[in-house]
Amino acid sequence: MTDTATTTTSLNKFEKFKAQKDGLTIKSEIEKFAALGWEAMDEIDREHRLKWVGVFFRPVTPGKFMMRLRMPNGILSSSQMRVLAEVVQRYGDDGCADITTRQNIQLRGIRIEDLPDIFNRFHAVGLTTIQSGMDNVRNITGDPVAGLDADELYDTRELVQQIQDMLTNKGEGNPEFSNLPRKFNIAIAGGRDNSVHAEINDLAFVPAFKEAGEQGSRGAEEQNFPSTHSYQKVFGFNVLVGGFFSAKRCEAAIPLNAWVAPEDVVAVCRAVLEVFRDHGPRANRQKSRLMWLIDEWGVEKFRAEVESRLGKSLLPAAAKDEIDWEKRDHIGVYKQKQPGLNYVGLHIPVGRLYAEDMFEIARLAEVYGSGEIRFTVEQNIVIPNIAESRLEIFSTEPLLERFSINPGLLARSLVSCTGAQFCNFALIETKNRALEMIKALEEDLTFTKPVRIHWTGCPNSCGQPQVADIGLMGTKTRKNGKTLEGVDIYMGGKVGKDAHLGTCVIKGIPCEDLQPILQDLLIKNFGAKLKQEALVINS
Repeated sequence: MTDTATTTTSLNKFEKFKAQKDGLTIKSEIEKFAALGWEAMDEIDREHRLKWVGVFFRPVTPGKFMMRLRMPNGILSSSQMRVLAEVVQRYGDDGCADITTRQNIQLRGIRIEDLPDIFNRFHAVGLTTIQSGMDNVRNITGDPVAGLDADELYDTRELVQQIQDMLTNKGEGNPEFSNLPRKFNIAIAGGRDNSVHAEINDLAFVPAFKEAGEQGSRGAEEQNFPSTHSYQKVFGFNVLVGGFFSAKRCEAAIPLNAWVAPEDVVAVCRAVLEVFRDHGPRANRQKSRLMWLIDEWGVEKFRAEVESRLGKSLLPAAAKDEIDWEKRDHIGVYKQKQPGLNYVGLHIPVGRLYAEDMFEIARLAEVYGSGEIRFTVEQNIVIPNIAESRLEIFSTEPLLERFSINPGLLARSLVSCTGAQFCNFALIETKNRALEMIKALEEDLTFTKPVRIHWTGCPNSCGQPQVADIGLMGTKTRKNGKTLEGVDIYMGGKVGKDAHLGTCVIKGIPCEDLQPILQDLLIKNFGAKLKQEALVINS
C-alpha cells in the first residue's frame, strides 16, 4: 500500500479490485475461463484482470478479444512471426494484427476458448504477453537498428531484455511489479537520433559521455573513475523521468540530473519503479502517473529516494547528451556495420497486418536475412542481415508493392492508433480514414520532405499527436445541428534532437471538412505545392 493511499479514505475502483485479487492470479484460471466462455466470466476478471496476461475485452467486438504481446526492443524471429500469423489466420475476416507505437504487436479477433492453445503455442517459441496491460510496465523500447548501425553508441538489446526479465520474472509474471499506481513506460536510446522518443516515457535513458577526470559534486575516487587527468570519455546514460500522455495531461520527461553506467541501468529501473510503486498516488486515477509524484515531491526528493533504494549516490548528469541527429525513420535500404550486409525498412501502412502478410514477412526474413524481424515506433518493419548480392532480387518481391521501401513523403511518416473499429475509447475511426486522407493529399500535392501526420482516436493519445508535425486527435463536434466525428489539430511537435511536444492549434474540425484544411497547412507550413501549380512552374 502506498503512502498516499494509506492516508486516503476512498480508493478508486481499480485499486479496490486490485486489493481484492492480484491480477497475476488470472494465469492459473485460463483453462476455467476457456471452458466457461466470455459471457459467463466475472465482469472484473473479463474486463480488467485478463489484461495482466495481455488479453483485452473489447465492447465494440463482443466475444472477440485483443491480445498484446511483449516484444523487448521490438524484435521477433521468423518462427515467432509465423506462430502469430497462425493465431490470426484462424479468425478469418476478424483476425488481424497491429504494430504499435511501442515496437509491439497486438492481435485481434481472439476468442476466450482458444486461449490455452494460444498460450501453449507462444510458450513453445518464447513469446509472452505477461504484464502487458493495466498497471504494469509496458513494452520496453530500444533502438530499432541496435547492433546493426555503424554509428550507434550502444547496442540496447541486452539491456532491454534484462529489464524485461527483471520486471516479469523472465516472462512468468512478477508480483513485485504487477501492481503499480498506473501504467509505466521505459525506453533506452542507443543512437544519436532519439529513435525511441525518450521524452514521452516515464523513464528514459539517453546516451551521454562523462570525462574520467570530470568532477561533479563527488571526487574521482567516489565516482569510480581512475585517479588520472587524462580525461578519457566514459559512456553512460543521462536519465529522464516523468514523460507521459493522458486525457488529463501531457508532459515531456524532465532530467533527473543523473548519469548512470550501462551496468547500473537495470538497478536504476528497479529503484525508480519501487519508489513509484510504494509512494505513487493511487486515489485519483487521472493523477497517478509518475509525473504527479514528482510534482508533489520535487525532483530532488524523488532522486534522493531513488538513491536510497539503489543503495548508492547517483552521479550528476553529463553536461550534454549525444542526441544530436534529426530523427530517422529507417525506411529504405541501409548498410549495416557488418560488411556486405544491409537492413531494409518496409513501410507498413498504419501498422496493419493480416495473416498472409505475416507469413510472407516471416518467409522474406528467412530467405533473404537471418530470420529476424524488427518493429519501429512508427509502426514499420525492419528486416536485417540481407546480403548485398540479394538486394536486387529482394526488391522484386511482390510484398514490396504494398509494403514499400520508397513510399510517398506523407505516407512514410503516417502513424495511427487503433481507432473506433476496435477500440471503445476512440471517438472516431482513424486507420482507414488516415489512409484515405493521405492518398487524397498525395494525389493533389507535391512535397519536398516528409511530413509526420499522427492520428489518435481520443485524448488518451495512443497515436501520439503531440510529437507530430501535424497531430489529429479524435473528438465529437457539431455542424448544422448534428453531432459528427471531428478532430482537434496539434502542431509543432518535434522528434530527434531538441524534441518537444506540440500544442493544439485548431479545435473541433469535422472530419468531412478536414482535407482542404490539411492541404492549406501543408502548403503554408511545409512547402507543399498543388500539382497543377507545380506543372505550370516547371513547364
